[in-house]
Amino acid sequence: MPILRASLIGSHISRTRLPKALSIMCDKAGWELAFDLIDTHDRPAFDFVSEVEDLRARGWTGVTVTHPHKAQARRFAGDHMLPEVAHLGASNTLIFGEVLTAHNTDYTGFLAAYAMAGLPPSGDVVMMGAGGVAQALGPALDRLCRDGARIGIHDPKPGLADALVAAIGHRAHVLQRNELEEAIRNADGLINATPLGMAEYPGSAFDQTLLGHSQTWAFDAVYTPTNTTFLTHARRAGLKCLTGFDLFRAMAVGSFNAYTGLTLSVPDVAPTLDILKPD
Repeated sequence: MPILRASLIGSHISRTRLPKALSIMCDKAGWELAFDLIDTHDRPAFDFVSEVEDLRARGWTGVTVTHPHKAQARRFAGDHMLPEVAHLGASNTLIFGEVLTAHNTDYTGFLAAYAMAGLPPSGDVVMMGAGGVAQALGPALDRLCRDGARIGIHDPKPGLADALVAAIGHRAHVLQRNELEEAIRNADGLINATPLGMAEYPGSAFDQTLLGHSQTWAFDAVYTPTNTTFLTHARRAGLKCLTGFDLFRAMAVGSFNAYTGLTLSVPDVAPTLDILKPD
């Protein structure tokens, strides 16, 4: 029986459902799973490169990377990003072997989740947050928006939104705080790519009074809880909602395929992962 040996590197990852998702797919495919969590919280001296090199030397299949190390993973990958994601500034999956390959299954996962939801090409989008997962969502939106649509990005941290806009290209632009209200009211899609909505960071990145105007869809990258304050308000306003768990399912399938070389289908496998859905 082939063995998938993998790890997850990130901060505050004790509640991750990725090992369980991979275990479900390993059982389906006849693989054995060995999985480690490497939580970097309270490890100020953590050395990402040394950790990854050690895992590689020990014969691990690869490693999944989450906040706040995705940009480090991209730098580590260098020229070894897969062509379809080589334009991204983050990687969340490093596959070892004779030649390193780096993936971003947040990017491919969002494209798959959007397609599964049956949404048409989008009009203007407002995305709150420009770090972490936004590094994958922004370029994915560039593929999902119809001709003429624009992607407005806001992040309070200086420079983050500017860097992401530059990476996306002409369709994207930085939204200043005083421009947000009008942009949100007139948008077709709204995306939360901030931690707001997590148990540790309660609240919403979007004022509920601005919902229900021209918007038709909303996505929240937070998946614990699934029904965030933002999505609760968006549903009440009549928006079609994509959850962080929708992205998680598609991301997990893509990660499994990257690790194993198999090609499980997201629509076929995603329903089997619903038992992992948070309350």
